[in-house]
Amino acid sequence: MKKFWKIARSVLIVLAALLVFTFVWIVANEYVPLANEEVEVEADGDTAYIRGGQELSVLTWNIGYCGLGEGSDFFMDGGHDTKSADQDTVLKYMLGIKKFLRDKDPDLIMLQEVDSNSSRTYSINETDYLTAGESVYALNYSCVYVPIPIPPIGRVNSGLFTTTDLYIDKAERISLPCPFSWPVSAANLKRCLLVSYLPIQDSTKKLVLVNLHLEAYDDGEGKIAQTNQLREFIEFEYSKGNYVIAGGDFNQIFPGGLEAYPNTHTDLWEPGILDEDMLPDGWRFAYDLGTPSCRLLNQPYDPTDTENTQYYVIDGFILSPNVELKNVECIDLGFENSDHNPVAIDVVLK
Repeated sequence: MKKFWKIARSVLIVLAALLVFTFVWIVANEYVPLANEEVEVEADGDTAYIRGGQELSVLTWNIGYCGLGEGSDFFMDGGHDTKSADQDTVLKYMLGIKKFLRDKDPDLIMLQEVDSNSSRTYSINETDYLTAGESVYALNYSCVYVPIPIPPIGRVNSGLFTTTDLYIDKAERISLPCPFSWPVSAANLKRCLLVSYLPIQDSTKKLVLVNLHLEAYDDGEGKIAQTNQLREFIEFEYSKGNYVIAGGDFNQIFPGGLEAYPNTHTDLWEPGILDEDMLPDGWRFAYDLGTPSCRLLNQPYDPTDTENTQYYVIDGFILSPNVELKNVECIDLGFENSDHNPVAIDVVLK
């Protein structure tokens, strides 16, 4: 018996040492971005300028790091998975996303949850597969090791990706308020805005394209603080005479979305609510209530299981008064390759 307790004590000491080492390793390598950082524009040299009065097609899509398609659930939504089952699944989802983007061929593409070197997606740099010409990428989740759940998520590098065949003059990453305190924040997301500035031909004005993915798993205060900062930023850019399009995953239900898709799973994940009153005068939302933009990942997708399938409308756009909306559509892809559907708009810069 003494020998048993001696071995048990040794094992406990080793485990404690590993826990301490992991904690120190995570904290020592914490991703701490600046409030404002310039982002490198990856250019292919074959781009065009936007023309005044030109109609533009813009698409936003949270691609779920090419790991959250129809066969997936997620532990934070009441499911079990922390990553895709295998590398073939990731490649299948990614190639499906790539084919859709190529066939749709919008002028401007804004993607969220794009992995660049993560354990959960087998270290695949997804930006290499999804670029359409000029592109910019900003991390909003970077951690050497995410220790939860069991088995742990591991290394994560993921973020926002904007790509286009139009000329991007410059881009920047703007940090948003983080609602989590230390040490939880050390292994958590560091949300941001990825802002691209596209000059207008024969004009001093620019199109300011804001790619965003606001807080998901907070108590609601983080979403509010981040939305307020977003509003301040887009108002400032519009006051300079620029055109502003902000789009992405708001993790908040657009007006009318709760009536279209009542939330019957409030015991699991629950998004925030976007209020029309949060917009400055003359601004507008662009979203589509006809098709849900997101599903709850409490189980693999089964549209026939209406009792356990929860939908939301949390993806869309905000447009400045000088951007005219011609059309908006949430494209029903049956959540085949992501837990979100893409949302596309056609606009004219007035």
